[in-house]
Amino acid sequence: MIENYLNSRSVNGIILLDKPMNISSNHALQQVKRLYCAKKAGHSGTLDPLATGMLPICFGEATKFSQFLLNSDKCYIAKIKLGERTDTSDSNGKIIETRDINVTRKQLDHSLKKFTGEILQIPSMFSALKYKGYPLYKYARNGVEIPRKARKITVYYIKLLYFKKDELEIEIHSSKGTYIRTIVNDLGEILGCGAHITQLRRIGFANYLYHQMITLDELNELVKQAQKKKLPNETFLDSLLMPMDTAIRHLPKINIDEKLVKLICNGIKIKLPEEEISAQGFVRIITKETKIFIGVAMIDKSGTVIPKRLISS
Repeated sequence: MIENYLNSRSVNGIILLDKPMNISSNHALQQVKRLYCAKKAGHSGTLDPLATGMLPICFGEATKFSQFLLNSDKCYIAKIKLGERTDTSDSNGKIIETRDINVTRKQLDHSLKKFTGEILQIPSMFSALKYKGYPLYKYARNGVEIPRKARKITVYYIKLLYFKKDELEIEIHSSKGTYIRTIVNDLGEILGCGAHITQLRRIGFANYLYHQMITLDELNELVKQAQKKKLPNETFLDSLLMPMDTAIRHLPKINIDEKLVKLICNGIKIKLPEEEISAQGFVRIITKETKIFIGVAMIDKSGTVIPKRLISS
């Protein structure tokens, strides 16, 4: 452990890991962090061990902007089994009820429409949502039920991709805080037969694209190539890193003069001329001359730029 720390380096940027099944998001993070020999790294948007797909991993200064990723929309493909309910609403749980299936395509289409738009959802007990400092799933595993309040979420669309007998597959695009397992469990109750998730894959996160993902196997193969040529890992790995401001591309940007940038970097608020105020709320700050990203600020109604998250360098 001490040797790994001494050999670690400063890495800044984001990589989109295609998380494999049956490992935790943190386990996946630690593997990638070790391959990059990175001093600091964190993931955004936890995926259950059962789930696969897009897991953004932020290195170094990029971790300052991971919170903006957490607030982003996400897209999933879920495979569902009808006729069985489990205590976790997925195939990792115990079957607690079986029912007959008498579902038509018309009933399914009609039922799925009930979950689109702005709806209220009660989070699953088998979620990472915390209560008194502990995730709900820890209480659930000990048989403790915690009262949860319904939360407002938005489901932009649900597409039915496949349906035959007791199996179906859907694509769902939703806002932050949406629990797909809860939607599936509730769908099963509406259909009267029960249901649970057998596979879940995240295919979209914020503005990131599916083809930008890379697997652990691919990363390990690049490290093998580097070691074979007696080169440091970063020779093959660093080119995969995306700029840290890709996490906040949805925010409007403002270009600020270099002299004012120095004030902002010292934590000093500045006042913009009225003609230069193009947005309010959170914005990306870009240097006017060199086009360098320096961080995130908040612009209030008066045009005052308030530094919030800045790159140390």
